Amino acid sequence: MCIGVEEEFHVLEVESGLLVPRADPVLRRLPRRTFTSELHRSIVESNSGVHASLHDLYADLAGTRQRLDAAAASLGLAAVAAGTAPLAPASSGPPTAEARYRHMVEEYRQVADEQLICGAQVHVDIPDRDTAVRVMCEVSPWLPVLLALSASSPFWQGTDTGYASWRTMLWQRWPTAGPIGCFPSATEYDAAVRDLVRAGIISDAGMIYYDIRPSAHLRTLELRICDACPRAETVVLIAGLFRALVTEARERLRQDDAPCPGRHEWLRGAAWRAARSGLEGTLVDPATHRELPAPQVVRKLLTRLRPALEAHGDWPTVRALTDEALAEGSAAARIRRAAQEEDLLACVDLLIAETRGERRNRTSPSLGRVDPPNVGADVQGPPFGSGAPEVIGR
Repeated sequence: MCIGVEEEFHVLEVESGLLVPRADPVLRRLPRRTFTSELHRSIVESNSGVHASLHDLYADLAGTRQRLDAAAASLGLAAVAAGTAPLAPASSGPPTAEARYRHMVEEYRQVADEQLICGAQVHVDIPDRDTAVRVMCEVSPWLPVLLALSASSPFWQGTDTGYASWRTMLWQRWPTAGPIGCFPSATEYDAAVRDLVRAGIISDAGMIYYDIRPSAHLRTLELRICDACPRAETVVLIAGLFRALVTEARERLRQDDAPCPGRHEWLRGAAWRAARSGLEGTLVDPATHRELPAPQVVRKLLTRLRPALEAHGDWPTVRALTDEALAEGSAAARIRRAAQEEDLLACVDLLIAETRGERRNRTSPSLGRVDPPNVGADVQGPPFGSGAPEVIGR
């Protein structure tokens, strides 16, 4: 079961730390097979190759980030993988010059104007759309835990929001964002999407922004709940856990073909709790719907997924990365510490360094033994986003 990742990056001016609308000149220095534009001119998206191994995925992500950093640095800029940039402007400026993006800004106004946020999306192979839709329902209760692991956006326009993932709060303003309901088949799911298009709520299936969805053009299930992550290792951890969740769900469906009987009204609240607390507070335990310290919920997920992780050969890597994540805390907590000890520019410096692969106070080698590919080399294998990249509005 292969996996791939799409990452979004803020483009910042190095000296000021400010978000700037200069993605276009950066993209002109990069292969369009791997990198693409986004709704706003201050964001660059990358598409990984397709990988069976977490170590290969890490090498791909590390090499892609190095290529992006080199292109940005040549212009006095830097790329940052985080849910929000600490020093984002109040106004986004004009969108990327594409008709769909212009329509989105006209239709959704301030919701689109303030879409100065970045996420990380993980794709996992799925045999068919019916399976994808049913697996979607099965794994949804655990998605807030993955959000907590990714949380990296405590600041918005220079202010501490009190949240670990303020990106989630901004993202959920879209009419099709947040938890998704259960559907017995792809037919019912596709009918619901068509209803949204006919109602004029969205323009096409690419504007389905739920926490998880079947890809509109690939045979994959796509995780969309997570913040962009400063450390590539965090992305790999989430990818490994998500693949194991999908694997476990497919096995459960093979053993019991009954539709999901669960009620998911609580999921929006669980996602809010994860966005508020990250790894430093409590999360909602999917088994009991009660609050538990975040590390306990993460450990419960790890234990639950051990057989699926071992089946993919991922157990040692995911266990080590989980230990590291819980020992060092969320990116949101690291960003806040930098602000408390110094200032917001120190937050920006930390994010730039971690996006580049530089580590401070590293507690574990984890994936450090994996050598990233040559910075000038092209990514091997077709990227999940090739042909029609998964970007906002697509």
